[in-house]
Amino acid sequence: MILGFALLGVVLMLLSVPLFFVFGVSSAAIAVWGMGLPSHTLMQVSFDAVSKQVLVAIPIFVFAGNVMYYGGSARRLVDLGVSAVGHLPGGLGIAMILSIAVFSAISGSILASIVAIGSVLMKPMIDAGYPKPFVIVLAATAALMDALIPPSNTAIIYSSITHVPVSKAFAAGVLPGLLLGAMLLVYVMWTCRRMDRPAPQPWRRRVRAFAIALPSLLLPVLVLGGLYGGLLTPAESASVASIYALALGLFVYRELTWRGFWKATRGTAETTAVIFAIIAMAVYFSIIMTYTKTPQALVQFFLDYNIGPITFMITAGIGIIILGTFMEAVPIFYLTLPIMYPISTALKIDALHLYVFITGLIGLGLITPPVCVGLYTAAAILKTPPQQAFRAVPGFFTVGIIYSAIVMMLPWLATWLPRYW
Repeated sequence: MILGFALLGVVLMLLSVPLFFVFGVSSAAIAVWGMGLPSHTLMQVSFDAVSKQVLVAIPIFVFAGNVMYYGGSARRLVDLGVSAVGHLPGGLGIAMILSIAVFSAISGSILASIVAIGSVLMKPMIDAGYPKPFVIVLAATAALMDALIPPSNTAIIYSSITHVPVSKAFAAGVLPGLLLGAMLLVYVMWTCRRMDRPAPQPWRRRVRAFAIALPSLLLPVLVLGGLYGGLLTPAESASVASIYALALGLFVYRELTWRGFWKATRGTAETTAVIFAIIAMAVYFSIIMTYTKTPQALVQFFLDYNIGPITFMITAGIGIIILGTFMEAVPIFYLTLPIMYPISTALKIDALHLYVFITGLIGLGLITPPVCVGLYTAAAILKTPPQQAFRAVPGFFTVGIIYSAIVMMLPWLATWLPRYW
């Protein structure tokens, strides 16, 4: 019976049934009819999973990012990036990477970064002669920084599963996120080195762009300063970010209309509903792992055969890349961490090191077919069939693999900064 329900879940996944429904049907059926657990236990577990205090910050950070988009803050960040580096090789691509990096320190949502920055910058890049596939995949890949640079929704979810302090998970993503951004900058500059470049903008225009964008640039300082200064919790820092973003849109840039506010609120509700539905249903898989003691058996297997940390991380990384081709980040966390986290603990792999390593590999799923949610989102902005962008994927995928290898071999990238919080 258990095998039958497991196969049902696989079939539903292959039929592109929403993942929260797949988890809810197959895992709940195994737990209730295959293992004899009472159904009211599952209901209680789901409620406990979505009512964790740390998760409160997710919808508020998503809302802050949406408000920045509709309120004009995101466009000011793009204008600043273009005026500062637009004359360099691949200048508009560099501006996109830098703009997403700054926006990542505010929104916490990968798709919000793609929409907010991509909607402003992708079409001008096409008009400037950048290949459309390159532009689409660049936007999707650069948004991976949003999964690493705090505040990050992936860090919040990882913390809720592993009970690692969310502030330390935030800090762990800073250096890896900057490393990824630097690698993308090098790749873009090398790829676009022969393209025509505009003349540098006058310093007066650059200073003006900086002055206009300064209120938006202060938002990450306000949020992260309050968080790491011990003044604000993650949820409180998200609330401050939302209020500040509303103030910018209403009183500074004066671009946030009631229509834009409604779209920001609706987008937040849709994103939050998807995330929390997956969390509520995916926790059933953790119950099955607990009752069957599968993680303990796998831990013993790795210990008995003297499998080392590097071998484990390589094996786990390959599995995550495969899962990332047809699953999103949240379900992958809930599917893999109940198994991987106990093994990594037994092998003395730091929890923060594991976080940045698997987050980078999960992020590659943003651009790897067939699901590649990030690539589809970027292609939709340009109203382009996503299949046309697939030929630009290998180069960026290679950058992601090199990044993951560096992070795997240099754990201090994840563990150094959290020592101070």
